[in-house]
Amino acid sequence: MPSDDYVRIFDTTLRDGEQSAGAALSPDQKLDIARGLSRLGVDIIEAGFPASSPSDREVVARIAAEVGNEVEGRSSGEPPWICGLARCNKQDIDTAWSSLKVAKRPFIHTFLATSDIHMKHKLRMTRPEVLARVREMVGYASSLCGDVEFSPEDAGRSEPAFLYSVLETAIEAGATTINVPDTVGYNMPEEYGSLIAGIVANVRGIERAVISTHCHNDLGLATANALAGVRAGARQVECTMNGIGERAGNTALEEVVMALHTRQAMYGLTTGIDTPQLTAMSRLVSACSGMLVQPNKAVVGANAFAHESGIHQDGMLKNEQTYEIMRPETVGAGGSRLVLGRQSGRHAFRARLAELGYSLDDRALVSAFERFKELAAGKRHIEDDDLLMLMRTEAPAQAVV
Repeated sequence: MPSDDYVRIFDTTLRDGEQSAGAALSPDQKLDIARGLSRLGVDIIEAGFPASSPSDREVVARIAAEVGNEVEGRSSGEPPWICGLARCNKQDIDTAWSSLKVAKRPFIHTFLATSDIHMKHKLRMTRPEVLARVREMVGYASSLCGDVEFSPEDAGRSEPAFLYSVLETAIEAGATTINVPDTVGYNMPEEYGSLIAGIVANVRGIERAVISTHCHNDLGLATANALAGVRAGARQVECTMNGIGERAGNTALEEVVMALHTRQAMYGLTTGIDTPQLTAMSRLVSACSGMLVQPNKAVVGANAFAHESGIHQDGMLKNEQTYEIMRPETVGAGGSRLVLGRQSGRHAFRARLAELGYSLDDRALVSAFERFKELAAGKRHIEDDDLLMLMRTEAPAQAVV
């Protein structure tokens, strides 16, 4: 069990993340990503869904054997748990266990839907049948593996009283982690937080299990929902690098980690993530999966620490905290960028010229800045070559290089 002030990071980039439309990872790429996640400090790596294909079964076994027994680069001194997904049936669980058992810390994740819409139209099972299946299959998984997570799929749309009964059954059968999926990204943060709080208050034996969040981003609320769940008592967050995953994706690992890091005074919680590795890990996943990171993506996007507005640039030159709540070095992003364009002000223009070796008096600066504005009106961004060409005709005598 994690301490009350520690949040476990369960990364599902290699399972739910690879389910992104258009994403495809080779076995070697999966191994590279798993090693990177281990160095990053991820607690649990969901390596795949072994029963889904022979290739997935083989790569999960390879990750379990190699990454699941390595401690290099990990401050905890223990390898990560290596997890495999399994439906609530014996064949899936046996297949997952056969791939996972070589890891030092194997972890079986099994699931069964609990919302009325899923039970009626997908499973075609009654509530008593679902309860019986959970009791039998979680019990069977627990007989093989000491760490078993149960997920009531579509928990976010499940009837609370029935959900509580299912979770009590799973815990009695041996589940050590209870994951609460907002499978279709339906919940609002206050709803999801209340869902977790209700589980804490009403599920018998819940103190024997770790409560986990698994939120999807269909309404753009995955990170907000995960954080609401953490505030209500969850101590594990399931997430992916860059937020990739089914449809609109999952909770983004880098977002939830940096929210807890940046607002530590509010949450009073920590993770085991080595945050300066976040940008490099983001780029690795993007390169391997072919899923590009949008420039304005929080934390790891190309523009996350870029400033073009003159007002913002002026504030940044005086004190970075005026417009940055975290330093780029904290996430391994290098440094801040003052991007020169039509919105830029004189302060940033002068500062960039100084970096290029030009020192202008006030009169020369006024003239050069007017030329700069004319040039910027017709270009998206002004590069250093543009500035050098401008200065060759504007104030060559002012150069100090």
